[in-house]
Amino acid sequence: MSDVKQFFKDAAIQIGSGGSAGFVEVCIMHPLDVVKTRLQLQTHVQANSASHYSGIFDCLIKMRQHEGLFAFWKGIIPPILAETPKRAVKFLSFEQSKRLFLFGSPAPTPLTFSLAGAFAGFTEAFFVNPFEVVKITMQADKTHIRELPSTWVTTRKIIRTEGFGFRGLYRGISATVARNMIFNGIYFGFYHSMKGKLTSFKDRSTEILAKLGLGFMSGVLGSCFNIPFDVAKSRIQGPQPNKGVIKYRTTIATIIIVYKEEGWRALYKGLVPKVMRLGPGGAIMLVVYEHVHSYLTQIYN
Repeated sequence: MSDVKQFFKDAAIQIGSGGSAGFVEVCIMHPLDVVKTRLQLQTHVQANSASHYSGIFDCLIKMRQHEGLFAFWKGIIPPILAETPKRAVKFLSFEQSKRLFLFGSPAPTPLTFSLAGAFAGFTEAFFVNPFEVVKITMQADKTHIRELPSTWVTTRKIIRTEGFGFRGLYRGISATVARNMIFNGIYFGFYHSMKGKLTSFKDRSTEILAKLGLGFMSGVLGSCFNIPFDVAKSRIQGPQPNKGVIKYRTTIATIIIVYKEEGWRALYKGLVPKVMRLGPGGAIMLVVYEHVHSYLTQIYN
């Protein structure tokens, strides 16, 4: 019975720590996610157009001019509603699944961390996909923030017109699964494998900075490897180029279409804002998780 109680206590601490980390990260880094999505949805150059962006800063300037300051937080309600339980699910899945991938080793290995991370990404994807569809729909809307439909109105419209299935709230699920598994496998695998190699620090602030740097590198690596699947996800979940015609259906088919029509570089659209978001965002999340986890463990254990 004590083992069962300890399991639920550990799980509750992991859920609380992961949820706190997700909430802090999304509030700080969401504007760059909006910019990333806008760049990924562009298919053709439209010179001198207010709705076309030549880069990150051009996107930021035009959004501020034409849509208002709070446009940078378009679609933030779905991530806020999703991030707390999403990160809770991710960190809980990672911590609990590590024992499944020990393969007889007395202690976790880099392979253990990577496979546990990929499994966490798999479970996370199914939870977060409906929120991603709503978020990208709102982020793709270029009307002024005052005229933007609310999260609930957008969600109801998607459900009413497209349903809950693979053309509705679960469209792009295969791309979300691939994106999240690749990112989390690298993210957790690299961070936890390298963290053990860090020397002990006498100064607490130096230790935090070292972990932030390692978390940043983990987020950057994960982003660089999973970006083609993120582009495919945005194309599938966002507005189709021609109304009434579904051009982007499946993950691999979408990647092939983008490659053939726009070149290989198009598969890396939005990489810079993605790295700018998930690099520091990944660092913030891991450090917040570890500190909240340590604090809650001291209180409840």
